[in-house]
Amino acid sequence: MHKTSMELNVATLTQCAPETLQAQSVVEVVLALGSNYQAEKYLPLARESLAALGEVKLSTAFQNPDFTATTQLPKPDYTNQCVHLALSTPMSLQQLQQTFKALEGDCNRRRQTEPKQVRRVTMDIDILMVRLATIENSLSKYSTFKSISDWIVMADRYPFKAHEEVGVKELTAFAD
Repeated sequence: MHKTSMELNVATLTQCAPETLQAQSVVEVVLALGSNYQAEKYLPLARESLAALGEVKLSTAFQNPDFTATTQLPKPDYTNQCVHLALSTPMSLQQLQQTFKALEGDCNRRRQTEPKQVRRVTMDIDILMVRLATIENSLSKYSTFKSISDWIVMADRYPFKAHEEVGVKELTAFAD
């Protein structure tokens, strides 16, 4: 098992587009979970599946209004929670993304294409940050990352939503 360390200042971390990290080996990940339909059923199912991948630490779950809701198109509230997952076995970012999409499917996630429909999201899993495996080899000095063992923020997810920032800070405060 890899030692977990959540002592970080998100604003100072490297940001990368996920597509640039697809083949990189990930040892830790911070996720945002969200559900606006039967969250009491699907959040525990998702957490149980994530725990099968490694050591899990959880932030408090928060209920938040859907920020895309309007008076003309009201939408159900989301229950959101952040998760720190230290993987038992490193995986590429691409493998993780596929694993999380499958987990969403296991939670009966159905992606709707009609924009006017109220979306029932049983489970949404977003990768906020990753920590890459430290690879020592002759190519290491050519790495595009100054310190490959540091946390990397997914550029497409930053700045974090308010509940994500609170969750990440909570995970940081309770780190070993």
